[in-house]
Amino acid sequence: MKTYITRRKYGESELQRNCVKWLRLHFPDIVCFAVPNGGARNKISAAILKGEGVLAGCTDLVILKPNKEYHALFVEMKYEKGRQTQSQKDFETKCVKNGYKYMICRSLSGFMDEVKKYLA
Repeated sequence: MKTYITRRKYGESELQRNCVKWLRLHFPDIVCFAVPNGGARNKISAAILKGEGVLAGCTDLVILKPNKEYHALFVEMKYEKGRQTQSQKDFETKCVKNGYKYMICRSLSGFMDEVKKYLA
């Protein structure tokens, strides 16, 4: 049981780290950054971050590279059968409406395929 909880708890993090490592190795000039929205915070820290612009539902990664169709690529990490929260769905809608590509990443191979298509 502990293995499952550990895998589930850190699965998205491990996936994200592998995706970022691959991206930086193969496309070193691409600007990609993480949005650290998750994690436990006390009420004061949460209020400060909200005031600074933290936005519920924002994706885990942002790839700042326009292509012929989109301004940038937003990537939401989901482990196995993970589902988007309502705030993540709302954020996706806003991204798409404003000309950004949005993807849900469930595997390194899926990430690699989508990024290669996006950058082609």
